[in-house]
Amino acid sequence: MAATARTKSIVAGIDGSKAAVRAALWAVDEAVSRDVPLRLLYATEPGDGEQTAELAVGQAVTAIRAAGKPVAIETEIVHGPAVGSLIRSSASAAMVCVGAVGLRHFQPGRVGSTAAALAVSAHCPAAIVRGRDDHRAHSAEKAVVEIEGSPDSVLLSAAVDEALLRGAALQAVVSRRTAPTEHGGPEADRRALADLDRRLARWKRRHPQLRVESVAIHAGLLEYLAAPQGLVGLVIVDAHNRQQVAELVGPVGSSVMQDAGCSLLVVNRQHL
Repeated sequence: MAATARTKSIVAGIDGSKAAVRAALWAVDEAVSRDVPLRLLYATEPGDGEQTAELAVGQAVTAIRAAGKPVAIETEIVHGPAVGSLIRSSASAAMVCVGAVGLRHFQPGRVGSTAAALAVSAHCPAAIVRGRDDHRAHSAEKAVVEIEGSPDSVLLSAAVDEALLRGAALQAVVSRRTAPTEHGGPEADRRALADLDRRLARWKRRHPQLRVESVAIHAGLLEYLAAPQGLVGLVIVDAHNRQQVAELVGPVGSSVMQDAGCSLLVVNRQHL
């Protein structure tokens, strides 16, 4: 890893909610894997007291220490809206992690406004975290990424890293967005999967422990996720595909992801 990358911390947005603590716990593994600090950021707004902020940060610190992982913890309390504070912090962060819904913008089945804004405006990879309170990964969980462009892309590299870090199988999806009987039918699917497998081969050789599954679909990623897919713990998407990001953090996408308990990682390839 480059020396400059080591100076970048993982930032977790804290607001006193269980979702924020869950995001901070998810972020611990990111920090440990990079050997960088985990910075807990609390942004105060009018009506917040310093004691409220310190209590929320303290609760997150206690939960992280209870996890027993060797991570350096930094804390920061800033004044101003959370969205602006997190976006500014993302300019010098390796990743920013937030809960899907915080205290101020709670709507069942929806992504909060802070998380949605961060997904489209962060200057580094942004994680919108959902999941179980116990923070235990399930061995059957999958990390899903839709493959486009070069097999050596930053997006695919990030997806491989996350699958390895989370102990998840990587499901690489190629979308043909045509009816199964159109444009070559099953034979075209076989060719697409064969090409995808060739593109994935170097990653399998580099990481023999990586479990990879390639799938050809005839729908968009959101439609695919809405159908029963087993345990999907994480979806990795490219920040430059703004339409896809907007769909996944919008009302329908949020509901689908919430039902699955699935987190979202938006990868900004310019800032990895």
